[in-house]
Amino acid sequence: MRRLLVPFLVALMASGAATALAQESVKVGVITSLTGRFAEFGEQHQAGIQAALEDVNAAGGVNGVPLEVVYEDDTSEVNAALTAAETLVNQNLPLVMGAYSSSITNPLAQYFTRQQRPFLVFTSGDDAITRPGSDWVFRLNQPSYAYADVLFGVFDALNEQHGDGYLRTIVTIHGNGAFEVSVADAVDEIAAQRGYTVLQRQDYDQSGADFRPILNRFKSLNPDVVFMVSYAADSVALMRQIAEVGLDAKVFAGGAAGFALPNFIEGSGPAADYVYTATMWTKDVPYPGAQELDDRLQAILGRTPSYHAAQAYAAIITAADVLSRAASFSPADVREALLATDMPDTVYGPISFSDYAGYRNQASLPAVAEQVVNGEFVTVYVNGEVVNEMLDTPAWTER
Repeated sequence: MRRLLVPFLVALMASGAATALAQESVKVGVITSLTGRFAEFGEQHQAGIQAALEDVNAAGGVNGVPLEVVYEDDTSEVNAALTAAETLVNQNLPLVMGAYSSSITNPLAQYFTRQQRPFLVFTSGDDAITRPGSDWVFRLNQPSYAYADVLFGVFDALNEQHGDGYLRTIVTIHGNGAFEVSVADAVDEIAAQRGYTVLQRQDYDQSGADFRPILNRFKSLNPDVVFMVSYAADSVALMRQIAEVGLDAKVFAGGAAGFALPNFIEGSGPAADYVYTATMWTKDVPYPGAQELDDRLQAILGRTPSYHAAQAYAAIITAADVLSRAASFSPADVREALLATDMPDTVYGPISFSDYAGYRNQASLPAVAEQVVNGEFVTVYVNGEVVNEMLDTPAWTER
């Protein structure tokens, strides 16, 4: 039995539910992007799920029955995701989980609500998924507000470090997908609350635009912070073009997504240095077994994992806990078990679902901030505290 799952597995094996005992395996559905533009994130999901299944089944599965995942590929498209959801519902699986992109997960959440089937979201961040939410949709990962909020925590800490007024003005560039817009909305909201000024906000189409006209306009505004919300390829293009046009700022901040991936550093090269990014989990979080899980995920992937793999891991151990406690595998009983979830010691943090701040069935977990230093992600801000030195960003001419 792996040490990192001991608290969870003790509770799991003590459960009295007997629904699983007559089955050869207990199957749950996972909708993710195995192909298409988000396939990199689907690969991270598969790594986390593999590690979690190893742990859960080594400890007895769901009341002595192995847990099995049925994958459906959404091909990074909404219509394929809805077809996948219908396929899994027709198989009468007790729980379905997914997906990566908020633009895909929002329609999925609406579909499962109409079907009155429990749906567990473990990566998509758009606030609208659980605010206002529905009785049938649960989310264990942080909503998009948290992606902006943790970076404003960094901004506040830098103002404390350098003196009030060091950071005051912000420009925002973001894609026009549901997640990116939701984070940018949070930037506007938090900036107004905390006395920052958003000088300009610019969205762009998902087609891989030339950002230089926007960046040159931003350059004329002389902002303190450049806040970016983009997926993988766009995050790399943004930083390379920011360096090209010589847009200087005291802080470059990425709202997770593409900026939190190892490929961001590889693709951006030296331009990635000093960039801050929100992330939802790192090996340095103060949860039991984080370093061990990071090592295992790295071995599975053959490279540094992103937080998306840890989220998928958390989804599987949550599913095993829920199905072990459910009175039956009927949708209503699984929903009741989800509502009663109380897992205080997971590697992803304490998992339970509650209603707060307009969210419904939402786990309440803080985000984390990293800074790229010499081509490596360094965790700098966790649970409201600076945990490593935050380096000043030099002008491009001084690098």
